[in-house]
Amino acid sequence: MKSVLIVDDHRIVIAGCRRLLSRGGDYELFEATTADEAFIRFAERRPDIVILDLGLPGTGGLEVLRRLLTEDPRCRVLIFSMYDDPILVARALQAGANGYLTKNDAPEELIVAIEAVLAGEVYLSHSMARELAVMTHRPGRRPDLTPRELDVLRLLGQGLVLGEIAGRLGISYKTVANTCTQMKDKLSLKNTRELIRYAVEQHLAL
Repeated sequence: MKSVLIVDDHRIVIAGCRRLLSRGGDYELFEATTADEAFIRFAERRPDIVILDLGLPGTGGLEVLRRLLTEDPRCRVLIFSMYDDPILVARALQAGANGYLTKNDAPEELIVAIEAVLAGEVYLSHSMARELAVMTHRPGRRPDLTPRELDVLRLLGQGLVLGEIAGRLGISYKTVANTCTQMKDKLSLKNTRELIRYAVEQHLAL
């Protein structure tokens, strides 16, 4: 019997996962609706796999992922999210997730994904794998970015917001904001979202 920890702040999602897994295999199920509960359940149960939502209140799913892997680098985590943006998929995989499934995918695909991750594979739905491949294989523009700009860009790609980047680099919020503006001008990008996408495309967020 494989143990599964489901981390989602929507109980109806947890209930749906329970119904699916009860019909699809021999699983021992645990649940958590907050990041704090997730850490407690993980420490208590050491599940074989964690099914993790990215949109948790408070501590976000990516931070939960990082902390779980710090606690146990062998932890297997399948992201199960409403978000289908390949930027988020790439971030999750770079942070150590073993797979990514959206809540719009076919319900039976959840069991397929769990079994794949438990078997040591990285699982993506076919549509998500195609989108991610298109994004990560676009020809890259490589303008002359300064070391400071590259540092800010790398942290943006890792999911940090401007205030967190300022604290991490020991500079002011205004300096970070100005640096982002300069990079957008150099790269001919419209907004911070496009900066984040660029960081992921160029593998600067690793």
